[in-house]
Amino acid sequence: MTQEQLMGLDESHLIVVGRGPHRLTPAAAASFNDMQVAAAHAGFNLQPASSWRGFDRQLAIWNGKWRGERPLLDANCQPIDALQLGEEERLHAILRWSALPGTSRHHWGTDLDIYDPDCLPADTKLALEPWEYEAGGWFADLSEWLTDHMGDFGFFLPYAKPVGAGSGVAYEPWHISFAPEAGEQQLDPAALALCLQQADIEGKATILANLDKILARYVTLPSTELPCDERSST
Repeated sequence: MTQEQLMGLDESHLIVVGRGPHRLTPAAAASFNDMQVAAAHAGFNLQPASSWRGFDRQLAIWNGKWRGERPLLDANCQPIDALQLGEEERLHAILRWSALPGTSRHHWGTDLDIYDPDCLPADTKLALEPWEYEAGGWFADLSEWLTDHMGDFGFFLPYAKPVGAGSGVAYEPWHISFAPEAGEQQLDPAALALCLQQADIEGKATILANLDKILARYVTLPSTELPCDERSST
C-alpha cells in the first residue's frame, strides 16, 4: 500500500464487502466471505459493524472526543470528562479506545469490527465494549468460535489482551485483522507527521510533541501479539 492508503487518504485499493457499505482489500474481503460461510454453518451470522474508515472520519471521532462532544471511557469502560483532563492525559485517554487519525488499522482495508446482529436483543444498540464478547455477553459464543477458527482464514485479534490503564490500546475482542496483508504495512512517521501538521486536528502541538511515543505505545504491536504471518513481515 502507499502511504496515502495507510493513512486513510486513498481508498482506491478497496472493494465492497457483500452488498455493502463495508469495504476491504480484495484479499481480505474474499477471506472474510469464506469465514462468514463457515460461521453460518456453525450457526452464526457474522457481519461487519465497521470496516474501512478514512482519515476524515477518524479525524471527526478524534476531535469530538477531544472537545468532550463524544463519549470518552476509562480503562474500565466508565465515562470520563475529557475537558477535566490536561492535554497529555486527554491524549492518552482517547488513544486507549480510538486511534490517532492517520494511524488507525481501519485505514488499511485489512481490519474490521465484527458482531452477530441476530444475537443483539431488539432495541439494543451495539456498544462495542468487551463485556458484549465475554462470558454472559451477547456475542460470547461467536467470540469463542472466532478464537478457534479465525486463524484458518488469516485473521487475528490485534488487541487481544486487556492492558493496564497506562499502557497501550484497550482490549478489543471485536476487532479482527487480516494478517497476510496487515503484516506488510509500514507507516512512515515523517509522512504521518506532515499529514497531521496540515490537518485541522485538536491537540496538534501535544500530538506532534509525543508522536514517537504514540507510535511505540499505540500503533506498533508487540511481536508477542502477532501471528506468525505478521511477525515475519515486520
